[in-house]
Amino acid sequence: MTNLHQLSATEVVALLKSQKVSPLEVTEAAISRIQDADAEINAVPVRDFERARSIAKEFRFVAERRDDPTYLAGLPFVAKEYNDIEGLPTTYGSTLYRDRTATSTDVPVSRIISNGGIPLGKTNVPEFAGANTFNAVYGATRNPWCLDRTAGGSSGGAAASLASRTSWLAMGSDLGGSLRIPASFCGVVGMRPSPGRIARGDAWPRYDALLVEGPMARNVTDVALMFGAQVGRSVADPLSWPAPSDAVTDRLSRLLPPTRVGFSSDLGIAPVDPEVASICRSAAGRLADVGIQVTEEDVDFRLALDVFDTLRAQLLSVVHGDTVRRHADHILPAIVKNVEQGFNLTADDYLAAETGRTRVYEYMLRMFDEIDILLCPTVAVPPFPVDLEFPTSVAGRECQTYIDWMFMTSSLTVTGCPIVSIPCGFTHDGLPVGIQVVGRPGEDERVIGAAAVLERELDLTGSLASVAS
Repeated sequence: MTNLHQLSATEVVALLKSQKVSPLEVTEAAISRIQDADAEINAVPVRDFERARSIAKEFRFVAERRDDPTYLAGLPFVAKEYNDIEGLPTTYGSTLYRDRTATSTDVPVSRIISNGGIPLGKTNVPEFAGANTFNAVYGATRNPWCLDRTAGGSSGGAAASLASRTSWLAMGSDLGGSLRIPASFCGVVGMRPSPGRIARGDAWPRYDALLVEGPMARNVTDVALMFGAQVGRSVADPLSWPAPSDAVTDRLSRLLPPTRVGFSSDLGIAPVDPEVASICRSAAGRLADVGIQVTEEDVDFRLALDVFDTLRAQLLSVVHGDTVRRHADHILPAIVKNVEQGFNLTADDYLAAETGRTRVYEYMLRMFDEIDILLCPTVAVPPFPVDLEFPTSVAGRECQTYIDWMFMTSSLTVTGCPIVSIPCGFTHDGLPVGIQVVGRPGEDERVIGAAAVLERELDLTGSLASVAS
């Protein structure tokens, strides 16, 4: 079947389950698309084509799972370079680990494989962390909408692969916006789940609640499909939840749309690019056209940003501290600076951050007594030039560090809320803009459902497909 790469993941899985196409046909279609389209974009630098072909040839369709919405039935997917797949490199984008080969496959990848996914390769990332995907091992990933712009990061390769139709489903992870930012920049959908919904591997501290794994896809329905294939308990992650008794996609059909939606253009933190704010406000207003109450919210998340800065520094110093101590001269200065910030934190800093995190959580719960869903821009700026490490200013406000411009996502990380970023429009020069759909902690399915309602009302399908035609 021709042009399989243009179909959605949900459509391809339906074809696989009806056995109208084989896993090998779908795998070959994905390989061909990568070979045709990825040379300039550089979204999928780690390729495991021969093993994928071998798995696809030997794939045994489980007929008993034909009606199981969590079963991918032989659909290829791409992992993130930070995730381990046995026999493939995991370099974290650093020349220090250029020769590192994973000896096992981590929990998040294994979960998708157990649900019928076939790993095709790994997508590009920044060095260790960051929101612009470039490194000295694989080079830069470019935005399919405009090759001189960034795809974002750290799941930049994942988002670019989806936008260029070189993958149907892509693994992402999110600390301060690492899957939401690239989803916005590349015109795709990315979900930051509630902590614990998707079990993590052992690369991060076991009890950390900032970093989550999450699904990325071309539309909300495909994100729901992938989310269903990812959720579940693992002893490797003490915060992880058991999988629900019924599939996410089944539950979505029974959910009522939100009735009270709040919108904030800036979360009360700092100015947002006026064009971005206008596009997102207009998108939120579309819900009023279908009878949903939409109000402009007067919120203040400045404390959340301060809490995030402290907790992120502490986390990175735990994860990368030894590497920075031994090899600081071979690591990006921005990463070194943030890790050293963690080294210098005091007991009072930790106490203030933990106290602040509780206050932010309680603030969020009070807000959700008044509204069902919060909408806000995903990123304060449109995609910036790929050769610029980070924006130097936002709406006339100077950025002091490489995470200052990420405040729309990093502040919400602290809340523990499930968040879906969906495309909501385009700038005057044709670059995608995303909007965050935020819900109560633990109500991930309701957030996906609300995102689906907004996606349907915005109806950008034709425009979003044009980049990969």
